[in-house]
Amino acid sequence: MKFLYFILLVVSGPLWASGEMPQEQQLAMTYMQALSEHNYEALYSFYDRETVFNDRTAGREYIGERHIIEFLKRAHQGVLEYGFNVEHMYNSGSLVVMIGSYQFKGPGDLFGKPGKIINIAIPGVTTLKLDMVTERVKEHLDLIDYQTMQDQLQTQ
Repeated sequence: MKFLYFILLVVSGPLWASGEMPQEQQLAMTYMQALSEHNYEALYSFYDRETVFNDRTAGREYIGERHIIEFLKRAHQGVLEYGFNVEHMYNSGSLVVMIGSYQFKGPGDLFGKPGKIINIAIPGVTTLKLDMVTERVKEHLDLIDYQTMQDQLQTQ
């Protein structure tokens, strides 16, 4: 997964440097990098007590940096690799929309398949409402295709 992020960084790096990628998208990519790397210290700097992290498809919502970080630590526990492969990204002001797939690799125990290593890619859309003055995330909203995840798990 880090290789995919490296490729994205190499390809988009010159865009960042030349200013062609909007600031909102740059901030979104920095945030998603911290999320992918489980960099909780960096993530704390993106959240405040009013930040909302919402996985609407799963029916889960967490409010405030402490609750969001606790959730992420639980969700990442045991995961060997985690990342979001951005296939398309655009923004309207401080609303950034990223379309791609979340990729997970981890022990089968996490997915009800003990003794196996599970590797899945789940299509999803992540939207971020950003505060560009404070460079924080106001709202992180995920819409994830969990049916595709179930289909992939059945074949592994």
